[in-house]
Amino acid sequence: MNEQTSETDNFRARARARSEAKNAAARAELEPLESGERPVAVTVAAIVAMVFAVFNVVVIFFVDVDADNEGAALAQQLFIAALLAVAAVGMWRAKYWAVLGFQTILGITVIVLFLLLLKASSIWVLLPFIAMIVGFSTLFWHLIRAMARIQMPESPAERKLREHRAAQDLESEASDDE
Repeated sequence: MNEQTSETDNFRARARARSEAKNAAARAELEPLESGERPVAVTVAAIVAMVFAVFNVVVIFFVDVDADNEGAALAQQLFIAALLAVAAVGMWRAKYWAVLGFQTILGITVIVLFLLLLKASSIWVLLPFIAMIVGFSTLFWHLIRAMARIQMPESPAERKLREHRAAQDLESEASDDE
């Protein structure tokens, strides 16, 4: 029993070391974002989020809702539109929390679309759901790498440049005071 536990522990340690080596290699390939840079996937996601936010507001005017549920439906649509708009603005500014939140929305949406596939009555109903699932899943996948770049600390060269500029600013302020 003891020998089997030792083999299992060795196997786990080797697997953990391989996994960490792969992670380190992936991190080494990433380049930090330049100042003001926004990954293409994040730009696309911001545009998609804003389009859907506007769409949710427009839908309010064209969809009939039962009189009993009208207030709740209106509040729900406005809440979703506001949430998507906040995510769009945050992603436009390349904020990590916005990308993470939008990925959560994409993940939930893909799950709901998969569940709706069960109710599809024909191929023509199925195709739009499949197209949305593929599109949203692809966007989700590309946002993963973009999130890693957004979260990366600044490069040593950027840090040196920032410190140099700060030192120059201090020197110019000191000379202005004299």
